[in-house]
Amino acid sequence: MQAGIIGLGLIGGSMGLALRESSIFKTLLGYDTSPLHSRQALSLGLVDECVEFEEIQECDVIFIATPLDGIISTLQKLRAPSPTTTIIDLGGAKKKILDSIPPAIRKNFVAAHPMSGTENYGPNAAQKGLFENKIVILTDLDQSGEFQVALAKQIFVSIGMRLISMSAVEHDRHVAFISHLPHVISFALANAVLSQEEPQNILALIGGGFKGMSRLAKSSPIMWRDVFAHNKQNLLEAIDHFGKEMLYAEKLIQEDRWEELIAWMKKANTLHTFM
Repeated sequence: MQAGIIGLGLIGGSMGLALRESSIFKTLLGYDTSPLHSRQALSLGLVDECVEFEEIQECDVIFIATPLDGIISTLQKLRAPSPTTTIIDLGGAKKKILDSIPPAIRKNFVAAHPMSGTENYGPNAAQKGLFENKIVILTDLDQSGEFQVALAKQIFVSIGMRLISMSAVEHDRHVAFISHLPHVISFALANAVLSQEEPQNILALIGGGFKGMSRLAKSSPIMWRDVFAHNKQNLLEAIDHFGKEMLYAEKLIQEDRWEELIAWMKKANTLHTFM
């Protein structure tokens, strides 16, 4: 079989490396709107060849690994596929994408979200083994073709991923808390420091805690703008919950309610017993 990857950044490029290891596909073709990304992907061995959009549509399996608005526009441009073509998106929010799928390709389409990544982006960020032992969430599988679902599951298992299925609505609500909110917090933390009069003096004291919490602030603004826009209502709800916790902590500190603050922190300590 032949696989095509649309979008050759961190996720698309890492998928190319993973598929090469799996040996499911004879050839890996790539397509990216950026000529620079195409050249980098070839030099890094992420794909065998970069082709035009028309040719990528001839592949047996087409992965779409662009920012979310790009996924929607790509779906609109795809011509009606053959009954055995499988189209898999790798986006981080699902409901808006699924609502946009043209009826002619719905059975061919499998919505997937690999729960893996880094704060880096572009072809140079691609990593071998990025998906190993990670979860991939497959959504609304009842609307996808049986052949496409079976093949998608086979591919993800072959690259070492664990499968979870749920509805797009459930997915978007859950990832708002565990993925999208942490990115908002990281961007906000970075900007809080940068807004100070002499941020370089603060950063001279930087330690592991700040580095860990601010790491996500290096992420692609374009990609995360799309994610935040696509999952707006769920993200706003998550931000509201987080804001209430921050206000509660602020109140306890203001009022010297140290024992209650300890209890609040001990409750937070229990989170990792579920992980």
